[in-house]
Amino acid sequence: MGVNVFKNEPFTDFSNPEQKRAMEAALDLVASQLGGEYDLVINGKRISTEGKSVSINPSNKDQVIGHIAKADQAQAEEAMQSALSAFAWWKAVPAKERARVLLRASAIMRRRKHEFSAWLVYEAGKNWGEADADTAEAIDFLEFYAREMVRLAEDQNLTRMEGEDNELSYIPLGVGIVIPPWNFPLAIMAGMTAAAVVSGNTVVLKPATPTPVIAAKFVELLEEAGLPAGVVNFVPGSGAVIGDYLVDHPKTRFISFTGSKEVGVRIYERAAKVHPGQIWLKRVVAEMGGKDALVVDKGVDVKEAAQAIVASAFGFSGQKCSACSRAILHEDIYDEVLAHVVELTKKLTVGPSHEYNIGLGPVVDESAYNNILNYIEIGKGEGRVLAGGGKAEGNGFFIEPTVIADVDRNSRVAQEEIFGPVLAVIKAKDFDDALDIANSTEFGLTGGVFSNDRFNLAKARETFHVGNLYFNRKITGALVGVQPFGGFNMSGTDSKAGGYDYLLQFTQAKVVVERY
Repeated sequence: MGVNVFKNEPFTDFSNPEQKRAMEAALDLVASQLGGEYDLVINGKRISTEGKSVSINPSNKDQVIGHIAKADQAQAEEAMQSALSAFAWWKAVPAKERARVLLRASAIMRRRKHEFSAWLVYEAGKNWGEADADTAEAIDFLEFYAREMVRLAEDQNLTRMEGEDNELSYIPLGVGIVIPPWNFPLAIMAGMTAAAVVSGNTVVLKPATPTPVIAAKFVELLEEAGLPAGVVNFVPGSGAVIGDYLVDHPKTRFISFTGSKEVGVRIYERAAKVHPGQIWLKRVVAEMGGKDALVVDKGVDVKEAAQAIVASAFGFSGQKCSACSRAILHEDIYDEVLAHVVELTKKLTVGPSHEYNIGLGPVVDESAYNNILNYIEIGKGEGRVLAGGGKAEGNGFFIEPTVIADVDRNSRVAQEEIFGPVLAVIKAKDFDDALDIANSTEFGLTGGVFSNDRFNLAKARETFHVGNLYFNRKITGALVGVQPFGGFNMSGTDSKAGGYDYLLQFTQAKVVVERY
């Protein structure tokens, strides 16, 4: 097993007729499986429940993706006990053996790549390209973390002391609660789970409410790959019913969360309280979103900058924590860039995500739909709507990609995370002013700068306070191992998913000294 042989999974070229036919066949296959029942999985056993949630296709509100069991607190406790029992022996399984399970899972997913992407199309509303990128990233996480754990398990270099043997090893933490998001319901969910498991921990997985079927399919994949019963326990359910219960549990050692700032702050606060029977301080690994900006300096190729803005703002209908929700334009090129952004935005197609070559699919559910439309109405009072501005046609949660110009830096649409296809365009007096505007939110996840001025790029490199900063390109699409991903301030706990120190979040360093 080579530690340094990781390479990113290539994206599919759907203009290739053979790949297009393969994706269409996968969509047909998955369509024939819609409407199934999905049970809890605790200690390898499937448990049906009276209460069910229903997952629907956001492109077609009448189409049911699946009926999913809902865990109560008694079942959450059963999952915790299962994970505790499994941890007692899983922590002693050699790192290479744990890694091999992930590598086998990645091989299976690669063989069934289009099938997993088809589930993403139907349940998450991702278009073909976005779904394919999500699946590729999931494969990358499995491969990368497997190899990283093998590296961490090797002898660590310490300063030599005569007459002593000093050894440092990374040991697992315990039982973790994994609470993934719905916007990358395969990649981020798989990455969070895989990182915890390959490090020797066991997991209670509570999938995102809009996308539980994809998580269930991943749990089936882990079983097929040979992951033993009890290492990952699958418990969909209400955050109010089981989420708080699991976060508060005295045997919970860590919580790995990706989602909104509001929920992340709540988890962080609850995890800080020490409960009776708890003998550690819980660790929280949180990624909580952003209000990301792309700054455009004078003297650049305005068409190229506009293309990057539109790609960053409207990919997956703006439902990425890395999405460009603010375009901050130097006043000298403001009108020209804005005109190109509007032109490109108006050319985007909106429709059912299973159709080939759709630009934007739906937003994920009714709650998101209503929230985004409400922000668009707010935006109409805070700026000029030059593209979009409302609902799009179809029996789904379709929203027009919307550009709001002349927005004040302190307005709500410039400060609050909308998480939808809404772009606020802000005029800056000069480059320094643009950086001040970019840094004026409570978040610090991604950002970008278009400039040909080396001095300004150097200034941005130093002062643009985000975890992932991109020059002269779009600000979405971080690749595992290439651009470790995670942000500052209210964007989370500064962890870097897909990075060489990420697994340290799920381990603790133990030093053993023997005097000869």
